[in-house]
Amino acid sequence: MNGKKSTFCSLQSPSTVVVGKKRVRNTLLHVWLSPDERAKIQERMADVGIRNLSAYVRKMALNGYVLHVDLAPVKDIVSLQRRCANNLNQIAVRENINGGVYPDEIKALQKDYADLWGPLSELLERLSEVVAL
Repeated sequence: MNGKKSTFCSLQSPSTVVVGKKRVRNTLLHVWLSPDERAKIQERMADVGIRNLSAYVRKMALNGYVLHVDLAPVKDIVSLQRRCANNLNQIAVRENINGGVYPDEIKALQKDYADLWGPLSELLERLSEVVAL
């Protein structure tokens, strides 16, 4: 070899058994890398939030790119949706027990749903931009 040190990147053995089943991916791929190349790959994996080298290499080799999606807006929308569902459930329980619903509760529920649709439409627009890439 030349003066550069190389590291060997190996995936799991094809005969490895996972939880009593044979692996779905049973073909082994060997890749030789320089320490600099390995560091760059690790850096890019960290950038997109992937910790599994096998998953990263497979994704890059098959698709040529990896998307890192920030799911914080989705979590916020799910939280709003849960709150709206909880409010609706409370109103339904009160209707079944007392036989009446207060107009203020209906207005509050309508406001919660309106608050939910704003972030949801923004998120859908952003996702459509990503898909258009």
